[in-house]
Amino acid sequence: MSFRAARYCNIYVGSVALVFAALAPGLRPTLAEDWPGWRGPRRDGVSREQSVPQSWTAESGVAWRATLPGSGISNPIVWQDRVICTGSDGVDQQDLHVVCLDARSGRELWHTQLWGTAPTLHHATKSSMASPSPVTDGQHVYALFGTGDAFCLDMQGRLVWQRSLASEYGPFENRFAASSSPLLFGETVIFQCDHYGPSYLLAVDKRTGANRWKTDRPDTWLSWSSPVVAERGASRAAELIVSGSERLDAYDAHTGESLWTLGGMARECIPTPIVADDRVLATSGPGAATYSVRLGGRGDITESHVDWATTRGNPYVPSAILVGTRFYLVDDHGIASCLDAKSGKTLWRKRFEGDYTASPVAADGAVYFTNEVGTTLVLDANEDRYVELSRNTIDEPVYASPAIAGGRIYLRSATRLWCIAGDLAR
Repeated sequence: MSFRAARYCNIYVGSVALVFAALAPGLRPTLAEDWPGWRGPRRDGVSREQSVPQSWTAESGVAWRATLPGSGISNPIVWQDRVICTGSDGVDQQDLHVVCLDARSGRELWHTQLWGTAPTLHHATKSSMASPSPVTDGQHVYALFGTGDAFCLDMQGRLVWQRSLASEYGPFENRFAASSSPLLFGETVIFQCDHYGPSYLLAVDKRTGANRWKTDRPDTWLSWSSPVVAERGASRAAELIVSGSERLDAYDAHTGESLWTLGGMARECIPTPIVADDRVLATSGPGAATYSVRLGGRGDITESHVDWATTRGNPYVPSAILVGTRFYLVDDHGIASCLDAKSGKTLWRKRFEGDYTASPVAADGAVYFTNEVGTTLVLDANEDRYVELSRNTIDEPVYASPAIAGGRIYLRSATRLWCIAGDLAR
């Protein structure tokens, strides 16, 4: 087919102006944190908020539900009193959507529709062109789609800049669409573009979209993982950690220069690594390993910088989560493990109910696992043993990872966004 160049059209702007300082009573707790991108404020799935709901049903504890345009498994992002989601639809999933909702009511504030340059193959239910999660700095929203298009919008939904990476460097080529989420670092937005075509890392100026640096990855052919940055020491050395085909790589986040490589990852990598002080915890698919790796290496560190590794319980899709010293994994079929993050020792293993695509999140001493039928299992994260706090269902399929902000949990089902507020919903 003939693909149309990405363009901007149809902004639907709500009639109510938002004033960030005038937040509704009870909307944001004392220790409030936004959820600005993939896996939250530190890209690890953990919120520092307290008094987050731990019990709800499809009828109780729900503040609102809102129907979203198109499909997508990108997690919602939350900035103060705005919730932003992406979606895609159309015959080839080439119609792209960015929608902003009022966090108080779920009312649509604006809806920007865009068109993709090069739609690709995708999973029938678990992916679309809107698999990558957007990211915001509170002034702009940055979104990457599986069509190979990157957009920058202001907080009113107006287009600031756009890039067709598919036109410039070739369409994304894989069978499940792209899902790597953009990363904000300083004044740049960083994209990990690993696929069967030419793979590369790209850092662009967040104000203009112009290239700051581009690093080709000729020996890496496939990944759906998202990059993270580890900043260490007084010099603030910044290691950009990237999980890709059969290896874990680190680059200088300021320049794109290659720093180190670790072998042993799966051929197809989806989970996002977690930075933990001076280490990174990285997992990839079944048959490969989960590693605890010391940062700061140079060259091939496969034999020199691994503290521990395990080949048991590795997920294919869900990312892991570290809460305190406990490292939690759940594989796609619900086999969960809790490891001691310092030693790699298994504290417990248990079969959860159902299959899992969404990655777990955590807040206020609890860790939340949501399965594909919309049931969220809440566990006590303060115990070395398995302690279940609650099971909660919304009776709708869930493939997207939750977000936590303003004392609320945002669950994206196949068609709707649910705002779970617990007692605040009464």
